[in-house]
Amino acid sequence: MKKYAIGTCALLSVCLFAVPTTWATQVNVVSDPGDGMAAFAVQDIEEALRSNGDVVVRIASLKLLPSDSVVSIVLTRLDDPASVSAFQEAGGVLPQGLKSEGFAIRRIQEGDRIAYWLIGADSAGVMYGGLEIAEIIAAGGLTAIENDEQNPYMPKRGTKFNCPLDLRTPSYSDMSDAGQHNIYEMWSWDFWTDYIDQLARSRYNHISLWGLHPFPSMVKVPGYEKVALDDVKRSTIQFKELYSGLGVGLVDDEMLSQTETLHQLTIDQKIDFWRRVMAYAKSRNVDFWIITWNIFSYGTNGQYGIDDDINNPITRDYFRKSVKAMVQTYPDLAGIGLTPGENMRKHSVEQKEDWAFETYGQGVLDALAEDPDRKIMFIHRQHDTGVDAVLNRFKPLMDHPNIEFIFSFKYAKAHVYSALTMPFHEDFVKTLRERDDVKTTWTLRNDDVYYFRWGAPDFVRTFIKNIPHDVSKGFYLGSDQYVWGREFLSTEPDPTRQIELEKHWYHWMIWGRLGYDPEMPNERFIAVIQKRFPQVRASDLFAAWQEASMVYPKTTGLHWGPLDLHWYIEGCKGRPGFAKTKTGFHDVNRFISLDPLSTTGYQSIRDYGTNPDYDGVTPIDVSEQIHAHAEKALALIAEMKHRGNKELRLTLGDIQSMAYMGKYYAHKIRGAAELAVYRENNDADRQQRAIDELQSAAKYWRLYVASAMTRYTNPIWMNRIGHSDWRSYMKDVLHDIEIAGGTDAQIASLEVTEGGVILEAEDAIFKNGKSANETSGFTGSGYVDFDPETEASTITWRYEAPKAGLYTMEFRYALEEGQYPVAVSVNEETLGDIVFWCTSGNTTWAWDRKTVQLNKGVNDITLSADRPLARLDHLNLLSE
Repeated sequence: MKKYAIGTCALLSVCLFAVPTTWATQVNVVSDPGDGMAAFAVQDIEEALRSNGDVVVRIASLKLLPSDSVVSIVLTRLDDPASVSAFQEAGGVLPQGLKSEGFAIRRIQEGDRIAYWLIGADSAGVMYGGLEIAEIIAAGGLTAIENDEQNPYMPKRGTKFNCPLDLRTPSYSDMSDAGQHNIYEMWSWDFWTDYIDQLARSRYNHISLWGLHPFPSMVKVPGYEKVALDDVKRSTIQFKELYSGLGVGLVDDEMLSQTETLHQLTIDQKIDFWRRVMAYAKSRNVDFWIITWNIFSYGTNGQYGIDDDINNPITRDYFRKSVKAMVQTYPDLAGIGLTPGENMRKHSVEQKEDWAFETYGQGVLDALAEDPDRKIMFIHRQHDTGVDAVLNRFKPLMDHPNIEFIFSFKYAKAHVYSALTMPFHEDFVKTLRERDDVKTTWTLRNDDVYYFRWGAPDFVRTFIKNIPHDVSKGFYLGSDQYVWGREFLSTEPDPTRQIELEKHWYHWMIWGRLGYDPEMPNERFIAVIQKRFPQVRASDLFAAWQEASMVYPKTTGLHWGPLDLHWYIEGCKGRPGFAKTKTGFHDVNRFISLDPLSTTGYQSIRDYGTNPDYDGVTPIDVSEQIHAHAEKALALIAEMKHRGNKELRLTLGDIQSMAYMGKYYAHKIRGAAELAVYRENNDADRQQRAIDELQSAAKYWRLYVASAMTRYTNPIWMNRIGHSDWRSYMKDVLHDIEIAGGTDAQIASLEVTEGGVILEAEDAIFKNGKSANETSGFTGSGYVDFDPETEASTITWRYEAPKAGLYTMEFRYALEEGQYPVAVSVNEETLGDIVFWCTSGNTTWAWDRKTVQLNKGVNDITLSADRPLARLDHLNLLSE
């Protein structure tokens, strides 16, 4: 039985008439204080009740529950005989078929007394059920709690976390801004407790930490003690843009010669730190797995004769003892895994599996031989190897009663946001089904969404249901080109920057909750959104969010670059070799030549060129679908006001940016399709359509980047594709028009944003400039041109604000080429820079924005540069 509380009618009541009650109810919450998982849920229940005005009394046992208790919430386990007996005596019917982590909610009423019983299959079930109750109360109050039963759909629901432990023991993602910014955070207690709590609330139950060779930063290996590393270090050199995609050469002498110490920690203190982190995670039903790529020996510094040679007996012995030490050092470590690839490609499957067994396999067996009660999961990636070869070599682990051996398979290559079904696993799944003695966890790679708050439950729900469930142990979600640590890109950071899982709470909630229960209805997501953002109609925000988010799979499904180094949608970028351009930007030619993902059923743009009458889903159809998603999102958010809620303002901005990105790709896809037809039949009308579409695409690229740069910094350096520089790609975007045969690579001016107060440049006080009106498209009586020979220029507007608060300053200007920073000050206080960059011509008006705090009354707003300013039209001040 499953009946989600807060159904459609109740939801409408919550959304439209969310008024706090005017009377307080005392609620007695009964829970074992010694059960850490239950205690965590009780905290959220208390917070939800108190936010609704109720009074909470914690009670440690049913025996202590007052006889005159009117309203109570009882949290207990199915294996607690006293509580179960009391429940049945009160008329409760025990749930049947609860699995580990499952729970049942029962509402029992006797006269005016109401008891809400939460019965978990185990402590994890109590925690998840308690979090469920807390969420229901927060959204709809006590009366919204209804009878329910839930069991986990995917047993394992985790995160893939490339962990940048130290310069000397890197992970795959270290050669990036995300990696370098987060080395410090990997040794922060506050980071991990926040991260783990967020996972628990979203029903994740494991973290897979990935590294090339983490052992020197985490364990002391008997016989190899000098390998253990004290302190946490980061290099201060100017890194190259691109490093090997296979993990080699990520540490060199230059990096090691120029370092800074981020934490002063002995190896014993490091071990204590990770023991505490793993114990804390265990108290939230979150397991830790350590998974590596191989063979790498970073951090050993060649000591003892250790190297990367598969045939080196010292290396084999060192790895075997390192694995044993890892298992023995961390009693709460739940899994250890490996990839027999990356730096083993020149060897045969048999050679790789022999090495893997003699090191990782034997290391685990050695540890368990000394601790017969220890249980552990062994994860073997199905990567550059074969199922039968692996299982034959690892038979001792398969046969061990305390080892659960599973595979890991890269389900969607690097792009989970591409299609609802995948074509890569069929042979692998067929083999698993034929053997029927082993399961797999699925690697779900998100190398698509880094910047923006994504959220499309309907996509994720169907995606998860389409994964072959009978052979599934679960999944873990994560990236190879990004570290989901603490955010570092916001131009409006909180005093302590958010962890990424808090910023992207909805994104991660969707995968965790639907992994636990894919039948969780949209009404629940809407209720959660309404509670978080009461300023708007949640059903509209839900819809806009989902529509904008669908830009990712629709675009990448058609324009399929399998790996992260091939295609990154937010930057229209890949490595130059795959993109077939010098910058790595995917131009219109690459959109024609690159095929769709096979399971989408889309016709390729190249094939459309020869068969535009194809009876199926053509590129034109996909373009129209993307347009529709983007336009629906933009129309919905146009009616929404953030009313001072910063997170809502930033979320609406992200939805807008995703929608503008969609408009860019929709026009580009249509332009590429028209160009493909023109190249086949030389139809001049088709060529002109291509040029028109690519000009429209360029306008939306300008809008996309201007919207995004209001909230984020860019360029960003990434380990797989190098620098992604939105503004510099404007020349590539305009070059698409020339590729199609256009002679005027210029876009239409951006419209003036409505609803603001426009302060004309010609009415401001400026230095080394003059008023002019020769170019059309300006507002007011003209604009200001600055002397091209000047070495400095300034302009100051005076604005009398009706109230103090946040204002978005939108500067409208024209700039033919290039980019440069402009200093912004308000009331003589410097507030950083805004970058003016190519608008595509001196007759094309575009805008960029910066959000600032203004005082009530007179405010002086100044732009200054040590060069001529761009042609300035106006300052538009936007505020609710």
